[in-house]
Amino acid sequence: MDKNTLKAFVLIFLILVGSQYFLAPSAEEQAEMQRQQDSIAAIDDAAVVQNATAKMEEVMPAVDDSARLAMQKSQLGSFGAAIVGAEEYVTLENNLMKLKLSTKGGRVYSVELKDYKRFDGTPLVLFEGDINRFGLKFNAIQNGASIETNKLYFTPSSKGTVMATGPEVPKGKEAIVKFNEENPGKNADLNMTLRTAEGAVIQYQYSLPYNSYFLNLKVATHQLPKVALAQNGLMQIDWSSRIPRQEARSKYGEDTHTTVMYRVLDEKKKSKGDVDDLGFSSDKSEKIEGTTDWVAFKQLFFSSILVNKNGFSNTDLKIKTEVNDSTAYLAKMTASLDVPFDASKVNNNYDLGFYYGPNKYTILKQRSDLDFDHLIQLGWGIFGWVNKIIVIPVFNLLSNYIGSYGIIILFLTIFIKLLIFPFTFKSYKSQAKMKVLKPEIDEIQQKYGKEKAMESQQATMALYKKAGVNPMGGCIPMLFQMPIVIAMFRFFPVSIELRQQSFLWAHDLSTFDSIVTLPFTIPFYGDHVSLFCLLMTVTNILYMKYNSEMTGSSNAMPGMKGMMYMMPVMFLFMFNNYASGLSYYYFLSLLITFIQMFFVKRLINEDDIRAQIAKNKKKKVKKSKWQTRMENMARQQQEAAKKRK
Repeated sequence: MDKNTLKAFVLIFLILVGSQYFLAPSAEEQAEMQRQQDSIAAIDDAAVVQNATAKMEEVMPAVDDSARLAMQKSQLGSFGAAIVGAEEYVTLENNLMKLKLSTKGGRVYSVELKDYKRFDGTPLVLFEGDINRFGLKFNAIQNGASIETNKLYFTPSSKGTVMATGPEVPKGKEAIVKFNEENPGKNADLNMTLRTAEGAVIQYQYSLPYNSYFLNLKVATHQLPKVALAQNGLMQIDWSSRIPRQEARSKYGEDTHTTVMYRVLDEKKKSKGDVDDLGFSSDKSEKIEGTTDWVAFKQLFFSSILVNKNGFSNTDLKIKTEVNDSTAYLAKMTASLDVPFDASKVNNNYDLGFYYGPNKYTILKQRSDLDFDHLIQLGWGIFGWVNKIIVIPVFNLLSNYIGSYGIIILFLTIFIKLLIFPFTFKSYKSQAKMKVLKPEIDEIQQKYGKEKAMESQQATMALYKKAGVNPMGGCIPMLFQMPIVIAMFRFFPVSIELRQQSFLWAHDLSTFDSIVTLPFTIPFYGDHVSLFCLLMTVTNILYMKYNSEMTGSSNAMPGMKGMMYMMPVMFLFMFNNYASGLSYYYFLSLLITFIQMFFVKRLINEDDIRAQIAKNKKKKVKKSKWQTRMENMARQQQEAAKKRK
């Protein structure tokens, strides 16, 4: 090794020693490094503990579930084996709806109506999920434990009877049992069967006809008294559903039309009874006295109805509303119903059925024996009859030939106006006569003054009689129009035919038409501007003004001039949130009335009326018995007043 190489090694050694000395971390830096290492070690230890805990938690639930299932099996006795299973689905389908049935509970899991959509364009599902229940409730005969079939697992089969279930539906995937398109008369059938070790059987036999919203259900039991104990000879059916929102939020929409309805049979008369409900937009529970043959979970345009022609007893109904600005549901509805259970019989069978479908009058009327059409609130008494006898038949007839419901409403309005036009014309003519007589009536009032109101009234009535004018003639059309006006008020908001039907700027004639959304809410008015409602109000004000000028009453009572326009303003606030189809109808009705008045005014010649009145005055007027009685009563009142003085 030469001298230079040695010097190089020495220099490298000195550099290494010096760097370790000068670059060594301080005591504070060493403490910080130790702290970081300890933290890393702690994290690693925590991860190990967490992994170990997770592994223990994976084992413990299994142990808990196993113990829990063993306990439940023991408690349920003969039905213990049915508490374990895998939930699978079978779809029953026809051309109108798709029903998904679950092996858990053997019940209808969801219902989709094919011809309808929700307000947002998604498929319309009446209900779906485990929040909906249907099943039998009774007690086990061994230990009295409560049995709820809604929690037990059934075996599906495509056809068969209570004793022979037929071929099982394939497992491992969702099976579909559809109607035969080549032979639509054949129903889509499905059985859900629950068996016990003792040979007891509960079977739900479903049958879905073609082109029908009605699902037939026969609950067949075999040897059930061996394992089931029913109280007081009754078995309970438990049915509940959480009702999802189908329509856009509206002040007078679904929120005010969602309720539980039912029909009570008149057992004494052996006839169908009265349809009633639990009320709207409120929480309520009620126990129904007597026998009910159906219960309906009703929405604005759709309903789910459970039917038993033989009747339910001890019907206990509940509704709990869930209405707020954010909820996707309207209400939770519950029905507890009893059916007879004869412990001495081997078989106890129940013929039930479900209606899942629209609240459409023509469809519901097909079950007139069950009064399903009462689900649609068309009005009581004469108002309901006007809708059923006149409005709905004409509306349906027009819809067979016209595709636009806005045009249908136009022709319906014209038809109604033509129907009552003879009475309307008579009213206009009577108003014209009153206008001609008004100067003479004013003279009579000035002659007698307020002090002799009775004499003034008698003289006025005598003038009417002599001139051949009926002062009540202008009220006759109103008597015919009011039932129609009120009938329309009930018809348009509940007419499913108008649902999601657009016309001009209105995207849906079954709800309000908003052309402007306000950044604030006006009390009693809302947060939007409905153009059809605005047009109706303007037309109504013009009609009031023109009518007062035509009848000559504009200056009769100056204090009432402002009051005359109060009603249109009230309608502006009232109808802004109602169905746009209703505002559109009233707008058309007022517009046509305004046009009628304009032309009738030119058809009626006041000079001819004056000549006719003058001719009538010359005739000898024979007093009617009614007029004689009225004059006698007035005379007696005058004499009694004189005696009091």
